Amino acid sequence: MDKFCELEAFAAVVDQGGFTDAAKLMGVSKSSVSKHVAALESRLGARLLNRSTRRVSPTEVGNIYYDRIRRVLSDAHEADAVVLDMQSEPIGMLKVGCQADFAVHRLMPLVKSFSDQYPLVCLDIELNRGGANMIERGWDVSLRLGPLGDCELRCRKVGETTMRLVASHDYIAINGKPDTIDDLKDHQLIHSSGSSAEARWLLSSTIGQPRHVRNVGKLVVNDGTSQLMAARAGLGIAHLPDFLCSEALGNAEVVEILPTLPTRRIGVLALHSATQHTPSKIRAFIDFLANNLD
Repeated sequence: MDKFCELEAFAAVVDQGGFTDAAKLMGVSKSSVSKHVAALESRLGARLLNRSTRRVSPTEVGNIYYDRIRRVLSDAHEADAVVLDMQSEPIGMLKVGCQADFAVHRLMPLVKSFSDQYPLVCLDIELNRGGANMIERGWDVSLRLGPLGDCELRCRKVGETTMRLVASHDYIAINGKPDTIDDLKDHQLIHSSGSSAEARWLLSSTIGQPRHVRNVGKLVVNDGTSQLMAARAGLGIAHLPDFLCSEALGNAEVVEILPTLPTRRIGVLALHSATQHTPSKIRAFIDFLANNLD
């Protein structure tokens, strides 16, 4: 008699509190469950269940045995699920959290192509301003711009973006153009609201040394598109990813400040839960971004 069937039958009886409900759960006859459990007890030489006309409950040794085999059964079912999922086409709802600016300019232009490639996956994209807890929000994947601090989630870099300092011609005409990082302290800097880390810029000096710039100007706003609009309006200097400001630079609506500084590139990160098995729909989405983000 199959040992695995014996284990499943015994666990079902304990879980359901009786042979009748265990048989219904397994989709077999009550006598079949009873034979599996009897064979298990005979093979082990131990009584695992207390039987009465009203209820069935595990003995002391049965409780200990149940705790051990429950983990074995769970691992076996998980292994089956992994193999089946890896061979199946990605399917189902995929909930994605993404910073609003990145979603509008980089993610949404790729959605049609992803949908064509994986027609059985439905995307539920929630825009945010960063810092949201993906587990609490129920997201399968969270897209963020790095660097990332301590995190218990799995993380994969799927792209990069270049950070640039930009300001309008009018602002420069009135306030002058800074020649060094130190000159920025005399200018209006448009910062992002939120954590203290967002209220400072990380730049690299001409010799590659990291420099932190803290000098909040007249405007603080937690939206990159709004920061770009403010820079175009002459309210100060903004520090923005190139996917936000490249068009404005190309149209000469803003100019780059300190363009000779070393280029600072930050990663685009895809985060997901650190489970033993990553569902195929999540793997497909992250692989797609890694292959399609410039």
